[in-house]
Amino acid sequence: MSQAIANDSAMSRRMQEKGMFAFLRLSAWFNVAVLAAVCLYLCYNGLPVISLEFLTEAPRNMMTEGGIFPCIVGTAILALGALIIAFPLGVASAIYLNEYAGKTRMAGIIRLGVNNLAGVPSVVFGLFGLSFFVTFLGFGVSILSGVLTLAVLTLPVIISTAEEALRSVPDTYREASLALGAGKAQTIARVVIPSALPGMLTGAILGVARAAGETAAIMFTAAVFFTPKNPTSIFDSVMCLPYHIYVLCTAGTEIDKTRPLQFGTAIVLIVLVLGMNMIALVVRDRLQQKH
Repeated sequence: MSQAIANDSAMSRRMQEKGMFAFLRLSAWFNVAVLAAVCLYLCYNGLPVISLEFLTEAPRNMMTEGGIFPCIVGTAILALGALIIAFPLGVASAIYLNEYAGKTRMAGIIRLGVNNLAGVPSVVFGLFGLSFFVTFLGFGVSILSGVLTLAVLTLPVIISTAEEALRSVPDTYREASLALGAGKAQTIARVVIPSALPGMLTGAILGVARAAGETAAIMFTAAVFFTPKNPTSIFDSVMCLPYHIYVLCTAGTEIDKTRPLQFGTAIVLIVLVLGMNMIALVVRDRLQQKH
């Protein structure tokens, strides 16, 4: 009797497990199908306008002709600039929280603040950048204001992923280094950080992807409707791909004529973000092979 009950229970668990795995597979394939449909729709409408002229020239004739080269340059500058500022600060903050602060009350408050900031809408960061960097500090609508705003926006993601990467480093690594006579700072710099760096780069990848695709955070701080020249100073304003798409869709005088350009610009933005991510993934994989 008890054996029969045990068999029925095991069979029920197996059925539940199979059902759950089937649901997860269906969910995964549904997400893939939606992503593929979006990409195919963009390609169908945008690929006809992709050309050398589109990628290397500035917009002209009320943005109904020409290309998006200034937008590509502006997006790359803002995304990489934000990463250069946010990544060292995020890693330093994660090192403090994980290696020095531990589980103190202050560390808990800081982690709570970081988690809350990660969920704040980007438009709030844009308004903060407008009031603080653009107006209070007097940087104006410029690359510097946009980079600093995007750095603040991506900082919570980088801190969280970097701290998680530091937690994944086995304590035996630290103990072995300390047992050999290395100090705490030496252990962190020469053992812990190299081991955690591949995981930290995951945060950098997410940060770059978010920074490159933001519109609300830069429309108040760095982006302008139109400028045909490339920036020569950090105090120059720039055109950006996300804001350019927004302008073409909402503020243009001939929106129907710019429809193919909207889709083409979206494709270029996706390819640019994908390219940045692929470079970071290659670097991360090589670091993982070393450690």
